[in-house]
Amino acid sequence: MSNLKSEQNSKEKNRAWLLPDPKSLTLEAGLYLVATPIGNMGDISLRALDALAAADAVLCEDTRVTGKLLNYFGLHKKLDVYNDHSADGVRTKMIKRIEGGEALVLVSDAGMPLVSDPGYKLVVDAKAAGVNVTSIPGANAPLTALQLSGMPSDAFSFIGFLPAKSGARQGVLKKWEDVPSTLLAFETAPRLQAALADIQAALGDREVAVVREITKLYEEVVRDSVSNLIKHYEDKGAPKGEIVLVIAPPAEKHFSDDDIDAMLRDALEEMGTKKAAAAVAEKTGLSKSELYERALVLKG
Repeated sequence: MSNLKSEQNSKEKNRAWLLPDPKSLTLEAGLYLVATPIGNMGDISLRALDALAAADAVLCEDTRVTGKLLNYFGLHKKLDVYNDHSADGVRTKMIKRIEGGEALVLVSDAGMPLVSDPGYKLVVDAKAAGVNVTSIPGANAPLTALQLSGMPSDAFSFIGFLPAKSGARQGVLKKWEDVPSTLLAFETAPRLQAALADIQAALGDREVAVVREITKLYEEVVRDSVSNLIKHYEDKGAPKGEIVLVIAPPAEKHFSDDDIDAMLRDALEEMGTKKAAAAVAEKTGLSKSELYERALVLKG
């Protein structure tokens, strides 16, 4: 036996204790949203393996990707394609299969299904039909990137994939300009420089962490002001791999009494006292009731 084959058999034996006996497992009919590893195969959960082993079929984006995952763990299941291009009729058939007693597992190519991946419409239809829907959570790229970035994690917003074109990208980012939370976005390596330039144009020179190849051998976090990151990648060249951008929240704004009075006066010219106080409260984060009292004083 070759060393390679011997090593492969040894690995399979070491994984054997993880694998349940499919005959001993049963799943209630329903739709199971199962997280898969985002890089490191060791991040699969025991519940995920149980569900994959006991499912009547696995719904996946790409049978080649999911096939490799199942083969790694010695599982052999029926694979059905479900992706963004699946027609409404495909979902109808899947719901009927569940109503007929089948347990279907939905996976994406990596991470949690429905996080910038297909599945949303299927879950909506399944819930509307009243069939069992449950999640078996696990690896998740945006949340792992948030942990690794060192950015504030008390409030954060995941904004998905940034648009491919600069104008649209800046437009999306501008909408989040004043939101007091860390922003998480997916980006591709070839578009990284353009995305960083648009972040600077739309949001200013904020701190940004470029988190890539999460859980893999060459995992890397590069955090700096966006202007410095642009120079960094100009010198080093574009990185490879899958990227999550973690963008710091806006710096806290401080308003003087004169600033607040000026904003209230401007608002009072266009609206009533209550609405003026609410409008300025939204801009400044100050108390609406205190601003209302202040506006009454300004009105004399």
